[in-house]
Amino acid sequence: MISVIIPTYNRALHLVRAVESVLSQRRLCDELIVVDDGSTDATPDVVQRLAAGSVVPIHLLRQDNRGASAARNLGIRRARGELLAFLDSDDWWLPNKLVLQAAAMAAQPEFLISHTRERWFRRGQRVNQKKKHDPPHGDIFAASLGMCVVGMSTVMARRQLFDRYGLFDEALPCCEDYDLWLRVGCREPFLLVPEPLTGKDGGRPDQLSEIHRVGMDTFRIRSLCHLLDAGDLNREQQRAATAELIRKCIIYGQGCCKHGRPEEGAHYLDLITRYQS
Repeated sequence: MISVIIPTYNRALHLVRAVESVLSQRRLCDELIVVDDGSTDATPDVVQRLAAGSVVPIHLLRQDNRGASAARNLGIRRARGELLAFLDSDDWWLPNKLVLQAAAMAAQPEFLISHTRERWFRRGQRVNQKKKHDPPHGDIFAASLGMCVVGMSTVMARRQLFDRYGLFDEALPCCEDYDLWLRVGCREPFLLVPEPLTGKDGGRPDQLSEIHRVGMDTFRIRSLCHLLDAGDLNREQQRAATAELIRKCIIYGQGCCKHGRPEEGAHYLDLITRYQS
């Protein structure tokens, strides 16, 4: 059984495309859960209209505005499926996404999580991805330290993964996927389904990557500190995580000092001493 979870906040127009891409899959899901994170637009009406003509059960869950992590976590808790697939409300799937990904996970049951390649667009125009954005297969930990290399809308995971490693960190307004994939990736391999099965349209001011563009590394630094403090990494992973933490602290701390925020800069530069010892 496959449950699809879509968190959304004031994206009624984009949500239609996302939901319709789920309902157009060659292998239909068994339930679609839309979590409305306190929208003030027509989101509830849109979901009800789509649900009225759907052969797939569509459940609308509503909560006060608490962020993407809390919305996804609510969906995870309410989902009935053993396989959970995630789609952001401004992204969409190609028709073969679920059938190919579910088949890949059935063929390789040792993997708790899988992801796919993406097709990227910016303001409706196709853009090419750089080599550094190639999604990794297997041990993704080292590749995940610098930035998030697993697209949220590409992920399908077994429920067991969240039982074992926990949910998304609701204290993070951004980079919550980076945080969870590091927690999982230091212990579990990721299965890559190499086809581009997810569409992603960027460059809009309402996206979290734009809202938190300045200072985004503060959330990644926080995640790296928590990861190192937990003591779950092997020696090689600890060295790599420490090196990346120091690199990020230097870049961000020096940037703060350069732009008139010396106290904030000193905080991040002081972290270097703590983790170098």
